[in-house]
Amino acid sequence: MSNSKGFTLWLTGLSGAGKTTLAAHLARELSDRGVNVEVLDGDEVRTNLSKGLGFSKEDRDTNIRRIGYVCRLLSRNGVGTISAAISPYRSVRDEVRRAIEGEGVEFLEVFVKCPIAVLAERDVKGLYKEALAGRLKGFTGVSDPYEKPLAPDVIVETDRQTVESSSSIIIRELEQRGLISQVDLSRPRIMSSVFSRRWRSTVKRSRRVTAIGGGGSLTILKRLFLKKPIRKR
Repeated sequence: MSNSKGFTLWLTGLSGAGKTTLAAHLARELSDRGVNVEVLDGDEVRTNLSKGLGFSKEDRDTNIRRIGYVCRLLSRNGVGTISAAISPYRSVRDEVRRAIEGEGVEFLEVFVKCPIAVLAERDVKGLYKEALAGRLKGFTGVSDPYEKPLAPDVIVETDRQTVESSSSIIIRELEQRGLISQVDLSRPRIMSSVFSRRWRSTVKRSRRVTAIGGGGSLTILKRLFLKKPIRKR
């Protein structure tokens, strides 16, 4: 039976934090429960709905407003909508929240949290390395700001949690709010991780970086990741 209550799950976090992976897993879980669900992925939106926009603050804000507008239309019509976009600026995220909640629809801001040290290890394109070296300008979280949520509805930490456990935290919040029905947890279920084993293997290394540098030093990251030559793209 289809769920008639729409809502918006707004996944925000740095590039590579796992927003797209988590959104896909959540969509499958919700669909299995009979929820009519749609995912708006930031990269796909830029290719289609926001084609032609750049990465200035104005263009970034326009992109997020467009995603928010579609989320508002879908969720007010009973669709469980998941946005997976960096959405770096707090004021625009809050603007989208107000617009959606103004329709009488619940908006859940989910902070997909992951240290830059782990993100740089995950990054197969080497973009973090180039940004840390100063060769890539306007890269969110390094050379361009990312404004963390001040009071997110949910926080998941993808350097410490599997995609299943992160998803379970979000699902539990939806259940507690009465947006989806609860399921019998005593029934056996087979789950497989979508996050790569390599991502998990970086957790211990990232914790060593934290212990050495207090958790947020770009200088330490530069020393770690600039020792290796950058592959030409």
